[in-house]
Amino acid sequence: MQAVKVLPKGQITLPKEIRESLDIKEGDTLTIEKTAGEVILKKGKTIHDYIGFLPKPEIPIEDVIEKATEEAVKERV
Repeated sequence: MQAVKVLPKGQITLPKEIRESLDIKEGDTLTIEKTAGEVILKKGKTIHDYIGFLPKPEIPIEDVIEKATEEAVKERV
């Protein structure tokens, strides 16, 4: 176990040997999870890592949201 200091803006530095052992590089995404009395950091991907990889939909997302809302209202009536 290693100790790290929390800086004024809540930042921490991951020790070099941990970064190297987990192959964590600048720009990588880590996920953070809070459990009872613990904070768990995991190397992984989030939805933000896939931006630009998926094709743009044929219709604007606003139209998709509007249509989904209309369908949801129809189902409730």
